[in-house]
Amino acid sequence: MSAPLIIPCVDIQSGRAVRLFEGDPDRETVYFDSPLDAARHWVNLGAGLVHLVDLDAATGRGENRAVIRAITADLGVPVEVGGGIRSREAAEDLLQLGVERVVIGTAAVQQPELVRDLIAAHGPERVVVSLDARGLEVATHGWAQGSGVMVADLTPALAGAGLETLIFTDVTRDGTLRGLDRDLMRQVRQLWTNTLIVGGGVANVEDVQLLREERIEGAIVGRAIYEGTLPYPVQLN
Repeated sequence: MSAPLIIPCVDIQSGRAVRLFEGDPDRETVYFDSPLDAARHWVNLGAGLVHLVDLDAATGRGENRAVIRAITADLGVPVEVGGGIRSREAAEDLLQLGVERVVIGTAAVQQPELVRDLIAAHGPERVVVSLDARGLEVATHGWAQGSGVMVADLTPALAGAGLETLIFTDVTRDGTLRGLDRDLMRQVRQLWTNTLIVGGGVANVEDVQLLREERIEGAIVGRAIYEGTLPYPVQLN
């Protein structure tokens, strides 16, 4: 397998580029005052895709649509956006802004027909589902609530809807630099045989090597590349 794709993440809260500890919006570290500067930084280092998360939209505290519009217009590389996309209208508004693909989280659990409808209208290359979980239980509403739904309950229907790319985030490790949970990654790999991108806890080159060993296509990475524990761009032996 070729080297896993490492996708820089720009989390946007109150108009700034931050990272949260274990998904808690009140435990943030600000890395750039301007999310656009953060996105430009990673593109200048070679990123071919940038992952944006509107944390305010995810938690119901507001939205950062103007910031997302500015980033999408400026970067010159594809951008994917998640956070608070809970209707077809919200998804299509972002696609019309020029976002390459939308990332559906909570709505994929509560409105599975939304995923099917968006894929039917725009194709599987424009729609991603993100399952954020504690263990294998999916968390919703900006990770604040347990859903009682297990990842294994959702993956067959998502595949049946035509979904190609799944993002799985280990909420308990996100922003912690604790490293990936190999057993959990292996379980999710078994549950999803299409393109799998993971997040939550990537800390260093060893974690990227783990991805390659488990045949996982890539990871969304934030704190590790911002703080330099994982040098970017990543070089594997």
